[in-house]
Amino acid sequence: MTLLSRITGLLRETLKAALFGAGVQMDAFETAFRLPNLLRRLFAEGAFSQAFVPILAEYRQRRGNAATRKLVGDVGTLLAVILIFVSLAGALAAPWLVYLLAGGFARTPGKVELTAEMIRIVFPYIGFVSLVSLAAGVLNVHRRFAIPAFTPVLLNVSIIGAAILLARYVDPPIKALAWGVAIGGVAQLALQIRPLMKLGMLPRLGLDWRDPGVHRVLKAMGPAVIGVSAAQISALINTQLAALLGDGRISWITYADRLMEFPSALLGVALATVLLPSLARHHSDADHAQYSSLLDWGLRLAVLLALPAAIALALLALPLVSTLYQYGRFSIVDALQTRLALLGYCVGLPGLILVKILAPGFYARQEMKTPVKISFVTVLVTQTLAVVLAWPLGLDQAGLTLATSLGACCNAALLLRTLIRNGYYRPHPGWTAFLAKAGLAAIALAATLAWLAGNDALWLHAGFVHKAARLAAVVGAGAIVYFGVLWLLGFRVADFSRSEAPLPDAFAVDTDGGI
Repeated sequence: MTLLSRITGLLRETLKAALFGAGVQMDAFETAFRLPNLLRRLFAEGAFSQAFVPILAEYRQRRGNAATRKLVGDVGTLLAVILIFVSLAGALAAPWLVYLLAGGFARTPGKVELTAEMIRIVFPYIGFVSLVSLAAGVLNVHRRFAIPAFTPVLLNVSIIGAAILLARYVDPPIKALAWGVAIGGVAQLALQIRPLMKLGMLPRLGLDWRDPGVHRVLKAMGPAVIGVSAAQISALINTQLAALLGDGRISWITYADRLMEFPSALLGVALATVLLPSLARHHSDADHAQYSSLLDWGLRLAVLLALPAAIALALLALPLVSTLYQYGRFSIVDALQTRLALLGYCVGLPGLILVKILAPGFYARQEMKTPVKISFVTVLVTQTLAVVLAWPLGLDQAGLTLATSLGACCNAALLLRTLIRNGYYRPHPGWTAFLAKAGLAAIALAATLAWLAGNDALWLHAGFVHKAARLAAVVGAGAIVYFGVLWLLGFRVADFSRSEAPLPDAFAVDTDGGI
């Protein structure tokens, strides 16, 4: 389901590139969408899920469905009230938010006004998608992973539909994308209703301030908000820096970010979604051995898949950008500049994915302070590097993405070190041999891709069919070589399969539609 979400996301980006290119209007849309997206990560997928899911898993494990249902209703009501006020405030403060996000827009006439208008359209999305995250937390704790993973597809389809059907009726046409975001938020929330009803977990309006579960969620959200806000502050600063670099930079970085997010979400987010409820359960059961074993499994699987993804993004940066984006108003210059941004992201892809595996090691224990401290160290490192790389060293937008990558690697290293030092994770034997074998397979992959990729002119001037067929052949050959070498070195799929013990009968539910 996550793969389907990423594929439709790439289709969305391809259509946006062809219809709108990478310039003033696309900068305005991406900036308008960035703030609700950042708030989504802060309130919904970030701090809220980190605080809510472990407590929800504990309630279900120890107190049963009735207490769990009441907690969901109380927390859902509180979240809805807060988000109504946030959405209204965002719409009213739209012009000031533009300067907060991208003060450099003031240099281009009309850019601030267009961005503010689209902020007002997209801002209610934060309310809908935050309630979607509440539903996703409930479904994931019940091991219903399919619907939450599929939900982003609706946003992608909504934006695609708006670009095709609404663009001709709005002026300027770029505003159709903003309406697509708003419609997508409604559709995403509507999809959650039936699965929650089947589980008997559809939230009911009502708020009991005396419920200790609500107090615990709010208490846990405090440090979680601070921790997640560190990454979002870093993203806001990068947006300001990109705006100062000139028109088109935000668009180029965003197009590159979408390609980087394909493996990041497919591997990191999917693994983290599955890991967090299980880690919370093992912590609740005081099963330290299984807790450490599950982290070790996640890290090995992440390394094995993140390494080839990073190599492929680096060596196939231009083929990917050209094949997916270089049509219509997306020019050769846009393709070359987007490649530079993507090369900066490639360096840190393994770090970005590992952070999504390592951070749940703390969240499942309801320990938020350590990731918070590490997050702020990461922000300091990232933003110092961003300024140095983008201006004195002259790397432009590639300097901003490279700084993000190096910060992610720093974040992952500090999280891993702390997990080991605190005794939460003990690496299983065999890591040295595992890394050596994975490294050999990665070298074979890199040699194959470099040989088959061909020169830049081929990708910049060929037609879609030729580029798509060649790219598929190159990627297919690389996958065969990489996994073939791993197989020759003794790796088997069965070595990475893992099952978790079923839930106690007292809390059993039907699994129709689950994974």
